[in-house]
Amino acid sequence: MPGQLVPSGMFFTKGVGKHRHKLQAFEAALRDAGIAPFNLVKVSSIFPPHCRIVPKSKGIASLQPGGIVHCVLAEEHTNEPNRLTCAGVGLAVSADESHFGYISEHHGYGLTRTKCADLVEDMAASMLATTLGIELEPDKAYDERREIYRSKGLVVRTRAYVQTAEGDKNGLWTTVLAAAVFIY
Repeated sequence: MPGQLVPSGMFFTKGVGKHRHKLQAFEAALRDAGIAPFNLVKVSSIFPPHCRIVPKSKGIASLQPGGIVHCVLAEEHTNEPNRLTCAGVGLAVSADESHFGYISEHHGYGLTRTKCADLVEDMAASMLATTLGIELEPDKAYDERREIYRSKGLVVRTRAYVQTAEGDKNGLWTTVLAAAVFIY
């Protein structure tokens, strides 16, 4: 449809920042992720059909400082010493590239990188499966649901991008973020 912005590419990034002010910790995390010079607009969770994942360096090179950039962004902040924070984005796409996929995001406390990655991959895959008519039991483990996808002929590729950090031992604000950034 004319006039719609449909991304042709996407890249993943993540970062962590610390500072005595929360906003500046967020800015430091954006800088660490390489996306500080852009005006970020959070969007929901659809990965467009035929969209390509590109390396971060190629994606950032295609953007202009000050430009409006759409992204799925997960961020978390703490000033509590040693508190484990996490932010992650997950992607699930069907083997059929003409079908849209899903991007999920999670931010919170207490999850390791591996547990956060499993969670965001599971959420994205579950959203994709249900749009394709596969009913899932929410209490089943992700590994069990993956077997259900395979048995029904659905090939789902997933990936996760996660940043974790412990709150600064001296109480500085600590910010973690993970993003799926769209390019046009």
